Amino acid sequence: MRHFPSHYFFLPLLAALVALPWETACGTEKSTVPEIEYASPDQSVWTTRVNHKGEPENPLLRVAAVLFAKAGIPWHSRRYPAARMFKSLQDGSAQFSMLVKSPHLQACCLLSRKPITSVEVRAYHLGGRVPINGVNDLVNKNIISIHGYSYGGLLGFLNDEHNHISNNLAPTHLAAFRMLAQQRADYVIDYVGPATEVLAAVPLLGLQSEVVSSQDVYLVLNKNYPDATRVMARLEAIADTLDVDRVMRPTNPR
Repeated sequence: MRHFPSHYFFLPLLAALVALPWETACGTEKSTVPEIEYASPDQSVWTTRVNHKGEPENPLLRVAAVLFAKAGIPWHSRRYPAARMFKSLQDGSAQFSMLVKSPHLQACCLLSRKPITSVEVRAYHLGGRVPINGVNDLVNKNIISIHGYSYGGLLGFLNDEHNHISNNLAPTHLAAFRMLAQQRADYVIDYVGPATEVLAAVPLLGLQSEVVSSQDVYLVLNKNYPDATRVMARLEAIADTLDVDRVMRPTNPR
């Protein structure tokens, strides 16, 4: 029987180990991709629904779950008030979100070339009021807005003293429409999703509405995330294959 030196067997084995992914050869974690934090607003512009923790639902989290699963990127979400959310994206403590375009994001983040979806803000009013066909029609009006919303930058216009808008704050969507029913103001400014849910439960006779603004929502990725340009391109390519509206729908609608 012919004997071979031990290194004849060792060298091919070593080559095979080197060819394996490092995490497999060493028995470590399968993914070495840094975990992403999704900075999510602490108020939902989409729905009045809440999750099992009593927190407002963000259906874009379902979109994120599909995106990151297909991209093989570990992630978690964290809710922030609007100002802290932007700060966390700016300083890189959070790396991802899905938001309307904002000057707060220009220096720190990449935005997807195409929007992932859009969100609509409407002006609701009872019969006899002048229709609102754009933001400038709100000048000199008496309105109700919901506390905590920036309306994608529209709040600055509503609170600008030069526009002579009387902005009455309501704590919730339901409270806003109750104020309207009591004629405490002439218009409610609200996102179409929450407003539709409230009005389905508590309809107002003769209510009308017009679109004030339609705002596109983009993927947002901090520029300091490793290989950010390539990662954004990968997420965009995955997003192009999704029926986002279907993914956003709740699995257990009320």
